Amino acid sequence: MKSIFDTVSYSCSKIVTNSYSTSFSLASKMLSDSIRQDIYNIYGFVRFADEIVDTFHEYDKEKLFNDFEQEMYKAIESKISLNPILNSFQKTVHQYNINPELYEAFMKSMRLDLSKTKYLTEQEYKDYIYGSADVVGLMCLKVFVNGNQQQYDALKQSAMYLGSAFQKVNFLRDLKSDFENLDRSYFPNADLNQLDESTKLRIIKEIENDFEKSLKGILQLPVEAKFGVYTAFVYYQKLLKKLKKTPSLEIKNTRIRVSNYQKFGLLAKSYFEYRLNLI
Repeated sequence: MKSIFDTVSYSCSKIVTNSYSTSFSLASKMLSDSIRQDIYNIYGFVRFADEIVDTFHEYDKEKLFNDFEQEMYKAIESKISLNPILNSFQKTVHQYNINPELYEAFMKSMRLDLSKTKYLTEQEYKDYIYGSADVVGLMCLKVFVNGNQQQYDALKQSAMYLGSAFQKVNFLRDLKSDFENLDRSYFPNADLNQLDESTKLRIIKEIENDFEKSLKGILQLPVEAKFGVYTAFVYYQKLLKKLKKTPSLEIKNTRIRVSNYQKFGLLAKSYFEYRLNLI
């Protein structure tokens, strides 16, 4: 029965989410049961594409990526795939009428990671972030508003700001591994060999501005999504504050983390604010 295969597929997407990201997994658990699986389905898809370009160095990454992209299109067209991650993703794409432009833009940015290592202009930087992060936020937003186009249009810009903020925090946190292991530099006008406090603070100010612009949209999300998204917002804000307090030299030499103890503290704080209608 197809229903059994679909259930197995959904379980695989959930396993991918829980295995690769404790913070995203924790935030996802705060979403309503009615939408949580579809967020797992989106995360599983984007994680697999990202894994191909970031970690499979001993394999032909371009071939793997091309095959994955072709299978994605076939899955969406046929409404089924023997790849359980793509089978889950196509279900969410069809259920919420996700615009092909979104997942196509995502794959375009992921493909850049196969060969491009430096982003020298603001436009290149913005285009990459749009494809690698903003559109992921927009796909999730489609789920959050249950496909309601009017709500989607009203919250679209805020979702993009939030996606940008999350991605820029990741860039700053992963500075060491991106630069040393993958020879990538995403921030334009920043010499990562000589990252100083003024450059770091300029980047952080940009991220703080994105967070500020995203909050209004979070507060307008449907109840099914608000607490989960706010939990992720609070976690990434905490991570940014730790980065702000960390000397630039240390950011280049280590990966800044939020401990599990701190994560559960942030969850308790978010829940307290949510229950008191402070968000």
